[in-house]
Amino acid sequence: MKNFYNLKLKWKIAILVISAIGIGSLFVQYDTTPLEIFGSEDDLVAADVAWLLTASCLVLLMTPGLSFFYGGMVGKKNIISTMLQSFVALGVISILWMVVGFGLAFGDPVGFFIGDTYYGVIGNPMSFLYFNQVGVLPHSEIASTIPFILFALFQLKFAIITPAIITGSFAERVRFVAYLMFMVLFSLLIYTPLCHMIWHPNGLLGGFFGIVDFAGGTVVHMSAGFAALAGALYLGKRKERHHQPTNIPFVILGTGMLWFGWFGFNAGSSLAADGSATLAFATTTGASAMAMMTWLFLDKINGRKLSALGACMGAVVGLVAITPAAGFVTVSESLFFGFVAAIVSNYLANWQRLKQLDDTLDVFACHGVGGVMGMLLTAVFAREEGASLLHGGGWSVFFSHMGVLLLVSVFTFFGSLLLYGLVNRFISFRVDPEKEELGLDISQHGES
Repeated sequence: MKNFYNLKLKWKIAILVISAIGIGSLFVQYDTTPLEIFGSEDDLVAADVAWLLTASCLVLLMTPGLSFFYGGMVGKKNIISTMLQSFVALGVISILWMVVGFGLAFGDPVGFFIGDTYYGVIGNPMSFLYFNQVGVLPHSEIASTIPFILFALFQLKFAIITPAIITGSFAERVRFVAYLMFMVLFSLLIYTPLCHMIWHPNGLLGGFFGIVDFAGGTVVHMSAGFAALAGALYLGKRKERHHQPTNIPFVILGTGMLWFGWFGFNAGSSLAADGSATLAFATTTGASAMAMMTWLFLDKINGRKLSALGACMGAVVGLVAITPAAGFVTVSESLFFGFVAAIVSNYLANWQRLKQLDDTLDVFACHGVGGVMGMLLTAVFAREEGASLLHGGGWSVFFSHMGVLLLVSVFTFFGSLLLYGLVNRFISFRVDPEKEELGLDISQHGES
C-alpha cells in the first residue's frame, strides 16, 4: 500500500476506477426474465452462429494486425509504444463495452419523436449494464438468428479497433496515460452515439435519414479519420518528422493480418452465413486488390518507386472504401470503389499542405478520406432498395447521405478536438521534448 500512496493522483484514480469495476461486478443483480423482444433458442441458426463466432475472431485479429502495420512505419525509438497504443485497446474497450458501452450503442433509444416515430441519438446505458440481459437468446430486431451475446461481442471488436486507428496520427509524441483517457472518452461520447444512430433499428441516421453503412465505413473509419485529423492539428508537429520506417516486413505482416481479418469485418456484418456475406467477401477482395495496384501505378506515374509501403497503404485504402457498401454492390463496382479511393487518397497523402500537419502515419488520408469516398460511392451505387441514387433513392437520398456525411465529419472532428482539450486540462497530452527525443519506448514504458 505504501507504493499506492506515493503514486500521483491520476494513477490513484485510475486504479480505484478499475478496482471499483472489478469488485462491483460481484454485486450486479441480473434480471433473468427475458425481454419480450427476445426470441427462443429454436430461432438460432447453427450456421450463422458458427460463422459469426469465426468472424468475431477475424475482426479481433485486425487490432494486432494494425499494431504491426503502424509499428513497422515509425522510428526505432517508438515501435513498442506505437504497437502498444493499438494493442491496449483490447483491454480498455473490452471492459468499457461490457460495463456500459454496449448499452450506449444498442440500448433502448434516448432521443425524440419525429412524427409518430421515436428516434434515438444514443442508447440508455442502463439497458445492458454489465451485459445484463445480454445472453444466448436472439434479439428479434437486431440479430434474430444468433445469440444476442454473440452480436455484442462481434460489435465489441469494431469498438476496439476504432480508437486504435486514431493512434497513427499522433504516434511518437503522446503520453500513454493521456491516450488511455482520450480513448475512453472518445468511445463513450463519439463512437457509441454514431453506432446507435446508424446501426440501431431506431437510430436517427439509419432510421430517419436512411443512411446505409454495411460494416462501418462511417461509424469506424470516418470517425477515426476525422479524430486523427483533429489530433494532428491539436498536438502539433514532432521534433523529428523525417525518419525511415523501421521494419517494412512488420508493415507487410500487419497488412496481411488486416486484409485477412477484414473478411470477418465485412462479410461478418451480414450477421448470417448467406449470400450477402459471400458477396461482401468477394467485394472486399476486389476493392483492396484494385486499390493496391492503382496506388502502385500512381506512384510510378508521379516518379516514385514501386514500394512495399505503397502497396500496403493502397490495399488498406481499398478495404476502408468498400466497407460501407460491401454487401450492397457488385464485384465490378467494388473494383471501381478501390480505383477511385486509391487515386484520391494517394494524392492527399502526398499533398504537401496536408503533410505539414504531421499526421504521422497518414491516418486521415487513408481512413478519413477512404471512409468519405466509400460513403459517397455507397450513396450512388448501393443496391439496397431505395438507399442510393441509382437504385430507387433518387437525388433526395443522395443529398441526405451528403448531409449526414457533413454532420458526421463536423461531429467527430470538433467533438474530438474538445476531448483532446479536456484531457489536456487534466494530463499533459504531449510528452516533454526531452522524452520525445529519448523515444516513447524508453520514456513511457521503460522498454526497448
